[in-house]
Amino acid sequence: MESYLLDWANLLLRWLHIVTAIAWIGASFYFVWLDNHLLKPESPDLKARGVDGELWAVHGGGFYNPQKYLVAPPNLPQHLHWFYWESYWTWMSGFALFTVLYLFNAESFLIDRRVHDWSAPAAIATALGFLAAGWLVYDQICRRFGHRKDGSIGNDGLVLGLIAVFVAFAAWAACQLFAGRAAFLIVGAMIATIMSANVFFWIIPGQKQVIADMRAGRPVSPIYGQRGKQRSVHNTFLTAPVLVSMLSNHYGMLYSHAWNWVVLILLMLGGSLTRTWFVKRHKGVNAWPLLVVVALMLAALLWLVKPAGTVAGTAAGKAAPSLAQVQAVVAERCVMCHNAQLAQKGVRLDSAEALQAHATQLYQQVVVQKSMPLNNATQITEDERALIGRWVQAGAPP
Repeated sequence: MESYLLDWANLLLRWLHIVTAIAWIGASFYFVWLDNHLLKPESPDLKARGVDGELWAVHGGGFYNPQKYLVAPPNLPQHLHWFYWESYWTWMSGFALFTVLYLFNAESFLIDRRVHDWSAPAAIATALGFLAAGWLVYDQICRRFGHRKDGSIGNDGLVLGLIAVFVAFAAWAACQLFAGRAAFLIVGAMIATIMSANVFFWIIPGQKQVIADMRAGRPVSPIYGQRGKQRSVHNTFLTAPVLVSMLSNHYGMLYSHAWNWVVLILLMLGGSLTRTWFVKRHKGVNAWPLLVVVALMLAALLWLVKPAGTVAGTAAGKAAPSLAQVQAVVAERCVMCHNAQLAQKGVRLDSAEALQAHATQLYQQVVVQKSMPLNNATQITEDERALIGRWVQAGAPP
């Protein structure tokens, strides 16, 4: 019953997380697109009201005319629509899902003793530390290198470069401490924490300060808008690395690779460059070379993680093991997660027929990629992997 309830919690939290993430990312992408397509107003009336840019658009059978004020309109409306709960609920649902799946099952999902042998409490504390440290380091980079003495925005190119170096280091460190799949997820969660904290600590407070000053009749400083814009731009370039790290941890060929941290860095860099291409395209800048770079990086990744043609210990010259020998290994190492009651990913290995039907998947996951059993929780040996390999290469005989 506990497993059944956890599955429902997993399903509902995952659904909530995806829906809120779509809302947050969609709003973020839309406003970046909008900023890059605004035109200077020609109407004297708009200029007199302080409108800095406008756009005409058609959607859903209606016409829209969004307008952007340089600082704020002279007469602030009472009703304002805020964009922040999408961010907060994305982070809260993601953290809840991370807790249910990984923190409650640290021995199985966070820890791979072939990578680092430590206790579950230590692994949990370090995983949470990644989330907190990610925000603290990022925020200090922005404060120390992204703000001038007068408080305005400084060299953001340097800031983005330092952030990239920090994220790359975090990817390397996570892959030295955690199971590969968990490492990919933790790095993604760390970046997502940075993004949501930007909204919570900088973007929304700055907007609220501007509104408070306007309602009180005080002069409105443009610094709040500049800082909020800085963090918002960072968020749009961090979105793709978050998504690719979250998705790629479902593919053993990526997170189980010996150089998994390099794989993760290249994936995130490719995502960020792709997002950069979109932003530049919105501005009318020819940035096709960026896509060429991304294509070359993808080709390098395809070569890097390609499956080996042969697997050590499975070559010809050794007698093919019997089905009974393979069943004995699988029963001890795999069947607890692949049986009639619990068939992970729809794969059953608890009978001779099922074992032969899934022989190719067994070979890829257990022998080639070595991503199963997950984090080698059942302590399968290299000899046992080789035995399965010889059986499959012999045609999976009955």
